[in-house]
Amino acid sequence: MRGLMGWQGKAPEGTIEAMWRGAGQPQPLGLERQSASSATIAAWGGGLHQEAGLSCVIAGRPYFDDAELKDLPAAVALARLWLRHGEAAPAHIHGSFSLAVIDRDSVFLALDRVGDHALAFSARPEGCIFASRTDLLAAHPALGRSLDPQGLFNYLYFHVVPAPGSVYRGVEKLLPGQWVKCESGSGRITRGFYWALKYRDQPRDDFEAQKSRFLELVRVGVKRAKGEDEVAAFLSGGTDSSTVSGMLKQIAGKACTYSIGFPADGFDEMDYARTAGRHFGLDMHEYYLQPADIMEAIPIIAARYDEPFANDSAVPSYFCAKKAAADGHKIMLAGDGGDEFFGGNARYAKQKVFEAYHRLPHFLRAGLIEPLANLPFIGALGPGTKLQSYLRQANMPLPERMESYNFIYRQPMSEMFAADFLAGVDEHQPHAWLKEVYDRADSKSYINRMLHLDIKFTLADNDLRKVGVMAEAAGIEVRYPLMDDAIVDFSGEIPPDWKVRGQYLRWFFKTALRGFLPDEIIDKTKHGFGLPFGVWARDYAPLRERIEDRLSDFRKRGLLTPAYVDHLRDLHLSGHATYFGKMLWVMLTLEEWLAARGL
Repeated sequence: MRGLMGWQGKAPEGTIEAMWRGAGQPQPLGLERQSASSATIAAWGGGLHQEAGLSCVIAGRPYFDDAELKDLPAAVALARLWLRHGEAAPAHIHGSFSLAVIDRDSVFLALDRVGDHALAFSARPEGCIFASRTDLLAAHPALGRSLDPQGLFNYLYFHVVPAPGSVYRGVEKLLPGQWVKCESGSGRITRGFYWALKYRDQPRDDFEAQKSRFLELVRVGVKRAKGEDEVAAFLSGGTDSSTVSGMLKQIAGKACTYSIGFPADGFDEMDYARTAGRHFGLDMHEYYLQPADIMEAIPIIAARYDEPFANDSAVPSYFCAKKAAADGHKIMLAGDGGDEFFGGNARYAKQKVFEAYHRLPHFLRAGLIEPLANLPFIGALGPGTKLQSYLRQANMPLPERMESYNFIYRQPMSEMFAADFLAGVDEHQPHAWLKEVYDRADSKSYINRMLHLDIKFTLADNDLRKVGVMAEAAGIEVRYPLMDDAIVDFSGEIPPDWKVRGQYLRWFFKTALRGFLPDEIIDKTKHGFGLPFGVWARDYAPLRERIEDRLSDFRKRGLLTPAYVDHLRDLHLSGHATYFGKMLWVMLTLEEWLAARGL
């Protein structure tokens, strides 16, 4: 467990302990603190340093460009960097970290490049408060735990509460690669990015050279993530986890892996994990998840996440880490990041189909295809209906087009949300945030821009929180070799047509690894780590009863209309259990999270 907290000015004695109690979390072992007249800082799994009027705190596994700093305690190195470079200091730090520097009347905060760590803050005239957890920050006596309706709306939209927002009023979160400076007295806040991934749009013709370079970077990334520690690895049977596990075996001479199976049709990928195990000679450990395991995991998810969180893959992530911890492991390597940096999500190929329409001459689109599609009788024909649907989506700009599949857009918002709740939120904020990240990408390619979007919303806000928090709950520290800074930078040099070639996802990544990975894994259809929650929520009586009990309370929250909740439950029981089960999980986990905190 690694993190930090602190504030400017004075606070009552015992504030740190009160914040942990208010967050409903045990104070971590090894928490260190330092107090001065102007500030208090604390860290667990990190370091503190005060000198020359500075209070510096850094958490994580940072490493530094400057060889003179690499043997210093991290917080001391941070102070040296600050005195040399000021606000440019984070650009000289690599790895996974969050940091704070209190310098006279200002607080400077920064987060690692990919958002492995989290950092929240509240800027107040009397001084800034910051912490690695939003619930910890909200429990500070100057704030109180007041829920933000906008944060709840964003949760229902994204199924997580993405940065920069929070589920608590007055609390913000940093974005990956971002810095924030808060000045007390004036209350002025300035923000910027100390790093941005540089994308190459132009094609290249040096595949063999880049393949060799990539394989060496993967080796270095796994070696750096392992360090001098004994580690295990998650193994799903996909290309990413298989690559990490296989490289770990080559480097360490052995690799202990943990895999989760599902006794449900269409969800199990254990055969692919076993293929990797045989190919590399891995020491494999398997566990088949049962419906009763969800009942065990639900209160753990509600207690451990600082904000409501509804990625149901948190359940298998927890049990995978739990099995490793039971065998004495303390650190695991995970394969997250390959899809978002090298083009592995199916939507990238799907959007190419729509983007192709805009490569047609304008006169053909506006003068023939669209007038034909709008003829009165066309909609009555099967092919005509498909054409109209295609044109509607093709003429919708990215990233808005991808959001047309969002559950919230499947019915009028007024039928889904309670009127009073909807009146108090900005329903356009999620789209504005998506567009900001999409447009901020340093690329003209829509492929690179979609990747940039997913690095933030799919990876930093979702998958890294999923794995990291659940691993921590099981007593495991998790590290991500494929998100090593050098691999991330390298991914930007790979042109779009090497990421998605036609409809072939991750062309470069898979082609470069052919011969290292078994062909069966490279050629498999992408699956993921999904949980058969919807099926079990219908068929497993204890889970079904728990859902009914929690939905009874959730209907009274005034967020969604009771009629919509009932309609969704009926559709789940009588229709597509997997599809409608996802929204049931969103409501269930929110109610469990609120109830666990007495909110």
